[in-house]
Amino acid sequence: MSHTGILIFFVFSVVFSSFLTQGVRHYALRRHILDIPNDRSSHIVPTPRGGGLAFVGVFLVGISLLFGLGILELRVFLALLGGGGLIAGVGWLDDRRGLTALVRLCFHFLAAIWAVSWLGGVPSLSLGFTELDLSWWGSGVAVIGVVWMINLYNFMDGIDGIAGTEAVTISGAAVIFLWAQNSDVAAVCLLILAAVFGFLIWNWPPAKIFMGDVGSGFLGFVFAVLAIWSENSGAVPLLIWLLLLGVFIIDATVTLIKRMAGGEKLYEAHRSHVYQLAVQAGYSHKQVTLTVLLINIMLGIVAAVALYYYDYLLLITLVVLAVLIVAHLLLGQVFNTLIARMNVNANNMVVEQFKEEAAATRDMADKD
Repeated sequence: MSHTGILIFFVFSVVFSSFLTQGVRHYALRRHILDIPNDRSSHIVPTPRGGGLAFVGVFLVGISLLFGLGILELRVFLALLGGGGLIAGVGWLDDRRGLTALVRLCFHFLAAIWAVSWLGGVPSLSLGFTELDLSWWGSGVAVIGVVWMINLYNFMDGIDGIAGTEAVTISGAAVIFLWAQNSDVAAVCLLILAAVFGFLIWNWPPAKIFMGDVGSGFLGFVFAVLAIWSENSGAVPLLIWLLLLGVFIIDATVTLIKRMAGGEKLYEAHRSHVYQLAVQAGYSHKQVTLTVLLINIMLGIVAAVALYYYDYLLLITLVVLAVLIVAHLLLGQVFNTLIARMNVNANNMVVEQFKEEAAATRDMADKD
């Protein structure tokens, strides 16, 4: 595909995605497919959801075109189309009617097994200085990894713009890293970048529509498939994808472990992710999303360094993930302290207001 063709492909995908997102928004408003705020929400206004259906449609049509042009091979096309379509379908049903966690998880495993089977599993893992032979059990680990990516991306889609910004920055970095090495993987990354960018126009704070489970689970699935495909094709190692997705992976995973340790019910909604705590501590959705964007840019630079100093890939990855874990724990403590102070101040204001009203009542009684 020529540079002009690539540009036309990108622009058309952005415009088409934005147009479809507007259509989905109108449909959701008519059908009352709304995200109603509750005590565990990070928003205060009922907002249409299911907007991810737009970029899912653009992406699936796009990969069909890439396959038809001979850019995308059959096994990858089937992995993305079959598994992605299943995840999006289940997510859309969940957005509209609600499904139990067990039902969703069963379909997530089906999609993961489908995709990993077509991709040939993960027979080996590049560590930079050597290759780790995973043999048959690499496929099992890959299936669990795909399922976790589907769910963690859903967990991290809790404030305006954050999940879309993550997708745009990660796919953008991947395009840069992959274009000279593996044009077919890069083309798919460019497609997801364009499709989500068109949606992000409507989802940027203050969001006019949420992507919903149909979009968040789909993005988690797609990035997991891209990471496995990229590793197996010898392009960009899976560990680089781990670096690029570090913010989402660490926040979701560490929070899950903390909730398990605290005996909480994992299927219940909560607001204990660091990005959610930041909003509760007084930061706006836009401030938190822009901070994630900045961190992602920094992680992209680190990933580029890791690719340049390839023998140190594993070491750099472990160090960065350790730093992210420490940052997660420290920020969690800071934000919880701020939230506690805000609650105390709010309670004090209520008490003072009550005292003032009581005093005014007594004064009026004395005058009578």
